[in-house]
Amino acid sequence: MTSGRHDITVRGGGIFGLAIAYQAAKRGAKVRLIERSRIGAGSSGGHVGALAPHVPENWNPKKQFQFESLRMAEAFWADVQRIGGGDPGYARLGRLQPLADEAQIARAKERAEGAAELWQGFATWRVAEATEFGAFAPPSPTGLVIHDTLTARANPRAAGAALVAALKAMGAEVVIGEAEEVGPVIHATGAEGLAELNAVVGKTVGTGVKGQSALFRYAAGDVPQLFAESLHIIPHSDGTVAIGSTSEREFDAPDTTDAQLDALIEKARALCPPLTEAPVIDRWAGVRPRAKSRAPMLGDWPDRQGHFIANGGFKIGFGMAPKVAEVMVDLVLEGRDTIPEGFRVTDNL
Repeated sequence: MTSGRHDITVRGGGIFGLAIAYQAAKRGAKVRLIERSRIGAGSSGGHVGALAPHVPENWNPKKQFQFESLRMAEAFWADVQRIGGGDPGYARLGRLQPLADEAQIARAKERAEGAAELWQGFATWRVAEATEFGAFAPPSPTGLVIHDTLTARANPRAAGAALVAALKAMGAEVVIGEAEEVGPVIHATGAEGLAELNAVVGKTVGTGVKGQSALFRYAAGDVPQLFAESLHIIPHSDGTVAIGSTSEREFDAPDTTDAQLDALIEKARALCPPLTEAPVIDRWAGVRPRAKSRAPMLGDWPDRQGHFIANGGFKIGFGMAPKVAEVMVDLVLEGRDTIPEGFRVTDNL
């Protein structure tokens, strides 16, 4: 794209920015995406890619929004691959969580009833024998695990590249560096964007939380991912397994790994014995944007006409991205405000 009016400018080459630009391009808008350094430079350039739901109980707008987005994900990523030709590594293969005692088993069975109602038959949550799932099942003191079929995976770096390929195939402009803003501007700029907004409004509306992750060379095949002791273990389609992440509120270096990741690697090997001898082939650290509300922060930039914010994905950005993109493009291109309660920028002020 070399000339003519751009209907929309998106700042930020992370999952929110890329998904919004993609959705806008699909609706026929001329799109300019501006990323200062590189695609996935922030929290979207890691390894994990867990598209996992919150527990099916105490339902609220955030959980409903996430459920709708996870339902959209299969068609969303299939279209991305069809349009651009890049494989995002998406698959809805479910998730296993070990159950430690009778109290956890009882709670899991109660949540199964909640899932039957709240997930509307689209997916299930059940208590199952760990032996059903072969060698990659997590060790469980009771021999039982939670198996949900709503959880999916995407390979973050491959997904970013696939979205760029789809954008270019639709004639969108992807600028690495700086460029003129034309038309309404959506700022999907992650932790740096939250810091900028904090400075503008004079209070903390969000902050960055550092995460560290690692990548093992191990071909697990198409098996469910694991979640145990707050650790995600994600088998990807390219013969790797991702593990992560730490959550560090205080840190000196935003993009370096340290002993905290070493501890996570050893923990992963204990929770997933097939990884015991698997080599670690990559380590990553980055800062994830956490809004004050803990929900995504969407909507108008206060007192800045024609500018909008899509931020605060934190640990759920990849799962939320399809619905975030739909809502933001509805707002900016069509003037329809479907942002749910608790997700507005003003909810953080």
